[in-house]
Amino acid sequence: MTPDDPRPAAPPDATGLEEAVVADLARLLARMPDPAGSVHGAALERELAATTGVRHAVAVSSGTAALHTALRALHIGPGDDVLVPALSVIMSVAPIIHAGARPVFVDCDPTDADLDYDDLDRKITPSAKAILPVYLWGRPGDPARLARTAAEHGLAVVEDACQAQGSRADGRLAGTTGDFGCFSLKDGKVLWAGEGGYLLTDRDDIAQRARSFRSHQQPPPPEDGHPAEVGYNYRLAEPLALIARANLARFDTLAARRRHQACLLADLLTGTPGIDVTDVPARRGWNGYSFLATVTLDEPRAFCEHLARRGVPNSVGTFGLVPADQRPALAPFTTAPCPHAAAVVDRTLAVVLTDHDDEQRLTGYAQTIFEEARRWRS
Repeated sequence: MTPDDPRPAAPPDATGLEEAVVADLARLLARMPDPAGSVHGAALERELAATTGVRHAVAVSSGTAALHTALRALHIGPGDDVLVPALSVIMSVAPIIHAGARPVFVDCDPTDADLDYDDLDRKITPSAKAILPVYLWGRPGDPARLARTAAEHGLAVVEDACQAQGSRADGRLAGTTGDFGCFSLKDGKVLWAGEGGYLLTDRDDIAQRARSFRSHQQPPPPEDGHPAEVGYNYRLAEPLALIARANLARFDTLAARRRHQACLLADLLTGTPGIDVTDVPARRGWNGYSFLATVTLDEPRAFCEHLARRGVPNSVGTFGLVPADQRPALAPFTTAPCPHAAAVVDRTLAVVLTDHDDEQRLTGYAQTIFEEARRWRS
């Protein structure tokens, strides 16, 4: 996972990949059923560790499973608090609750570039055991500052880098600064396999516990003074591991394509009244997971919903994104409002990008956004 030119002249080509993967899958399926099969899963772990420069990668069945596994490998559970951004999705918070811990929501700074560290300091309780930063839309904030803050308070760091594959901060890959980095292989991610996930860590002890936890504690984790517990079936299926390996081998191409897509939309929409293109991959080390702009029109949330109806998929309009602390299911855990997060979500146009979005489709998105913004202002 190496940095590339953030503005490739044309989207990279992937001709031939599908045929190769189909042939490999056919060979794999011919060997199945194989209840103990783990050739591709083990190979994926080695390749992920080598390409990211960490000691251990642990493949699991989803990004949610990765976060849950990380928390339990750190012995975080009932009676513990985990600080998590309000500017996040419910999938980032659910694993904290699954672990039996309590999420404590932290606001973002007014620019949405990172956590509000004053709010973070106010909300660190005696029961706090970890911080779980969420790199929404692929932007990693300042992991080094977060690591220093966590160290000052004796807290673990579990990075939710599910949308941040290939993003960098201060030269470090997102998800390689904390105790664990957690990732998703769901369709739509830069590195995808249809479904799945993985964890990265440099710590031998928690890597062993994570491997045990994902497979019903088999083999048993090393003795560390904590009571034994029942694990989960979080193993990654071999066909999905094979697909993940094929995409990992062309990760630079996939990452360059995503950055190209985000940069193209930024170029097409720069100067559009009411659409402030405030960030593009060329300005920071983020992966361009989504095209991002600030909507300065009246009723920005309603405008994003209108764009979704006009065929431009986006986080607010298509998926109804709201800050995690405003989700009804999470209301019992909300103790103090996070006003910056609510304001940021409502004014952010985050266009959903996939490998299938060619220049014609993206140009169509840009034309629709431009025309609808002009009408909205009139």
